[in-house]
Amino acid sequence: MGPESAKSFPGAEVVDPAPAPGRPAARAKQEADYGRRGKGYVFGAFRPATGEAFTHPYPGRTGANWIDFLEKVEAWLPADIRRVYAVLDNLAAHASRDVLLFSLAYPRWEFVFQPVGAAYLNLIEPWWKVLRSLALKGRRFETWAEIVTAVERATAYWNGHRHPFHWGRRRRHRPKRPTGFATPPSVR
Repeated sequence: MGPESAKSFPGAEVVDPAPAPGRPAARAKQEADYGRRGKGYVFGAFRPATGEAFTHPYPGRTGANWIDFLEKVEAWLPADIRRVYAVLDNLAAHASRDVLLFSLAYPRWEFVFQPVGAAYLNLIEPWWKVLRSLALKGRRFETWAEIVTAVERATAYWNGHRHPFHWGRRRRHRPKRPTGFATPPSVR
């Protein structure tokens, strides 16, 4: 997730629900934020089958930070997992020489690079949206350390309430199936 900077993040603002009689309801407003007070990157790993997540902040998106993160994920994952598939985008740090050396040192890892412009194939992308909502939405941060704390707390909250992560549309958005056996599709 990143780059993220210490700034105000838009969210649901409270508006006076009962305006004075004869006066229209006020629009939701957000205070202007003109500064960037520190920035960084949050790397994350996600296990869709269990819903468990791991995040760690870094000041930059470099190859050395990426290898450090992979080693932290290796320590975080259970030892009984025989194969680890890491779905990655095409960031240069993900395909560096150090990553090749990492894969030689840890043979259970396999790196799968998604096609350019196909972020929907990476299952962590919808989870980043959830994490941004839990950690950042509607808040103002003065320093990068505050963002790091918020992300750590949101990740801990998620892991405390985790569930298997299902890919695709939410059930409430799916159209109801017609009853009966072999019902023909409706023709317009």
